Amino acid sequence: MSALVAGCSVFSDKDPALDPMELFDIETSVKVKRVWSKKIGGEADFLRVALRPIGDGNRLYAASRDGNVTALNPETGKQIWRTKLDIGLTAGPGTGEGLVAVASEDGFVIVLDAANGNEVWRVNVEGEALATPLIKGESIIVQTIDNNLKALSLFDGGLRWSIQQTTPVLTMRGSATPVIAGSTVIAGFDSGRLVAADIDSGTIVWEGLLSPPQGRSDLDRLADIDGSLALVGQDVYAAGYQGRIASMAVESGQVLWSREFSSAVGVSADWNSLYSTRADGAVVALTRRNGTETWRYEFLLRRELTLPVPFGTTVVVGDLEGYLHFFSTIDGTPVARLRFGKEAITSAPLVIANRLYVQSDSGHIAAYVIVDDRPKRTQPDVADDES
Repeated sequence: MSALVAGCSVFSDKDPALDPMELFDIETSVKVKRVWSKKIGGEADFLRVALRPIGDGNRLYAASRDGNVTALNPETGKQIWRTKLDIGLTAGPGTGEGLVAVASEDGFVIVLDAANGNEVWRVNVEGEALATPLIKGESIIVQTIDNNLKALSLFDGGLRWSIQQTTPVLTMRGSATPVIAGSTVIAGFDSGRLVAADIDSGTIVWEGLLSPPQGRSDLDRLADIDGSLALVGQDVYAAGYQGRIASMAVESGQVLWSREFSSAVGVSADWNSLYSTRADGAVVALTRRNGTETWRYEFLLRRELTLPVPFGTTVVVGDLEGYLHFFSTIDGTPVARLRFGKEAITSAPLVIANRLYVQSDSGHIAAYVIVDDRPKRTQPDVADDES
């Protein structure tokens, strides 16, 4: 039996070179404190669903894989209401206009009253959604994994307009959540295209090819835009898999700059920099002005990192073992690390004001703050006139 086991290990398909990189000790220079934690529902079962908390200024809303939608006090984590839906959820919640919207694995969009969680309506959009529904004006914008972008009536879920893009033979599981700039919605597709459309009419304002598919095989030609889009002022930033990262003008789609880049998680931004996780697992910062790389951290390779999100003076990512990694926005130095739990974190953390909210695949959600341990000054910063 021992010989047989040893023989099996010799012929195993597992390649140690593909294992997640082992963590090593870091010097903690930023103190991060958990404020509260709460169980909101069941596990996500490694399905790569797009369940991420969202806030409306007064409440925090979250949804779980097994159909729970919850409103929480963002300061304390206290539950305000909870609705149990009879359906498995894959995306959301989105909020706006006094409503909360989630999407299901069976192709339904369900809308709840944000005040009490009562169901307002549900409609079948005939496609699984892995992008957060957006609520704007009289429309709810939904993007499905079959490359359909649809606007539903806010009042009854009736179809207002629809845009469909060609689906390649081979695609990755996922969809980029569209972004809204004024009266325009901008969406990325598996074809490597970005499309901007008028929210009210669905008229296409502009269309651009971010990542032209290249190569002979279907695998080589993967060019999905599945990650987050970032919007700062009049510029939109996007990154594609096996493609490019680019800055484009919101009003025209003109490419302001682009760089070769491969990412499945997309882009986040602050006023000075862009942040992304490369397909190989490196965390990268680039300048917003021209896309020049300012720093790169390569010691978390193959750990299936989330999108890096700016949080105070740090950038934070989650990984497949439930760790949160914090880096200096200036030079990428690791400044803190903590473990939320043993389950993976696959959805990007959310930052609202001075708080970080994280949802894990185990159905837990937690809030964190950065603690300032600097000693308080005992002397005034400016001397008075007499002195």
